Amino acid sequence: MEHSFAPMQNDLIIRAAWGEEVERPPIWVMRQAGRYLPEYHEAKGTRDFFECCRDPEVSSTITLQPIERFAGLIDAAIIFSDILVIPQAMGMVVEMVDKKGPHFPNPLKSPTDGQYAEVMARDVDVSKELDYVYKAITLTRKKLNGRVPLIGFCGAPWTLLCYMVEGGGTKVFKESKTWVYKYPEEAKALLHKIAVLCVEYLALQVKAGAQLVQVFESWAGELSPSSFKKFSQPYLAYIAKHLPIRLKELGLDPVPMIVFPKGAWYALDAACDLGYNAVSLDWLYAPADAVKTVGDRPIVLQGNADPGVLYGSRGSITETVQEMVDGFGWATRKKGWIVNLGHGITPFVNPEDLKFFFQEIHRLTKTQ
Repeated sequence: MEHSFAPMQNDLIIRAAWGEEVERPPIWVMRQAGRYLPEYHEAKGTRDFFECCRDPEVSSTITLQPIERFAGLIDAAIIFSDILVIPQAMGMVVEMVDKKGPHFPNPLKSPTDGQYAEVMARDVDVSKELDYVYKAITLTRKKLNGRVPLIGFCGAPWTLLCYMVEGGGTKVFKESKTWVYKYPEEAKALLHKIAVLCVEYLALQVKAGAQLVQVFESWAGELSPSSFKKFSQPYLAYIAKHLPIRLKELGLDPVPMIVFPKGAWYALDAACDLGYNAVSLDWLYAPADAVKTVGDRPIVLQGNADPGVLYGSRGSITETVQEMVDGFGWATRKKGWIVNLGHGITPFVNPEDLKFFFQEIHRLTKTQ
């Protein structure tokens, strides 16, 4: 065995993600470790964001902050890292610019751009390039001491391509759309390369101690239904198919896999057949409609409160939680739901309001 870890005291999310009936729905939220917590800024100090990601001690400290603050209320930790570490491993420079977000000084402009050829030709060793992530995972898993499971993650190929060609966040997606509509074959070649790296990266996260994994397709909603079928769906399916194979090759047991195709409301039916155990929903879905779409397939749904409700009144939070409890059919199903927000927490949320959200989930789903 690669590592020796303490036995699990709370494996609720693992059982739920495998589709088992559970005593209550497990809870975690995207970006639960981060800027909204005052202790995050203390741990970060004067380091920039990627410096924190690259320092296993700092990363593990930040990962554990919500577990300690909300002890007994949340059921998973997610490693403090970033989806853009894969483009970095591929040789691209990514900086985190204060108040602006990620910035690529030299994005991929076109297939005739010398950098595209360089990125495609580069033999990327994610075991070496992203070793700091695995060290952070192992250290965090040891510090967790079995309190809750640890989630690993990666960005999905289409989302990473968007950042790599846009040079950062965007509202227009001019460069991304140019690639898929003008250079579709070259775009697919890049997407495939990223998918192969995602499989290895996730497998090595599991080897290091991650017990579930999530694939973030954050820009799925920027694709039309037909474009989603060409430029997102095949690569999400590739990861779901090949990760269990790679884990077996490494002598590791399979772990539950979650996919989050944000904004692609039209793709829920397809997402249920990609090979993942769970599909995470953004807040644009009515839970009851999503449950109907899943039907009798053994797919777990994750989500999906509007993160903006955390700016609202306590009454609004209670109402939102009740709508999820009813919509996901918790009282009768007792399975098939992992509680989350419909996207990540924003930086200005009061941690006490998030705590109230967690408490209301516990109150409204406890076994009568």
